[in-house]
Amino acid sequence: MKKWQRRFNKLKDISETLLVKWKYGKYLVLVGDARISKHAKIVPLTHVNDLTLSIKMYPSSRLTSNVVIQGSGKFELGQNSFIMPYCVISVNEKIIIGKNVMIADFASIRDDDHRFDSVDIPMIEQGMATSPIIIEDDVWIGHGAIVLRGVNIGTGAIVAAGAVVTKDVPAYAIVGGVPAKIIKYRNEQRG
Repeated sequence: MKKWQRRFNKLKDISETLLVKWKYGKYLVLVGDARISKHAKIVPLTHVNDLTLSIKMYPSSRLTSNVVIQGSGKFELGQNSFIMPYCVISVNEKIIIGKNVMIADFASIRDDDHRFDSVDIPMIEQGMATSPIIIEDDVWIGHGAIVLRGVNIGTGAIVAAGAVVTKDVPAYAIVGGVPAKIIKYRNEQRG
């Protein structure tokens, strides 16, 4: 790619980010060169709790096209982390994503769930249960993976494509399956 093409693409990214910041500025804080595609969608929800949606993106973080962030909680995307197209982030309490995290296409991260305790009341009327999600530094979440409420994913972990994470993932673990189970550890000795 020629130098002028790189400069043009960078200016295009910056102008898209400014457009999104103008549109969603009430909810969005961009630090340094954080970038967000104009095709990303931010959907503040007020019916879930009394909080207001708050999104903070750190330097060199990126939200690509067709990412949806919805809810009324606090969302942070760490330095040099990115979320690829068609991911859904549903945040009604808190989702914190660390540095150097890669989230592949079609992943879903949700800190909320519908209540269903009573069979006498329709589920739609029972409200929501929320628990924070923490994704530590240097994590890779594969294509179509689902991370459910209350989960902590440790530093250096890998979540395989299509996995459904319902429990904490230890540091450097590789997990896969439905529900996700530990396959092995990245830092195991090789014999």
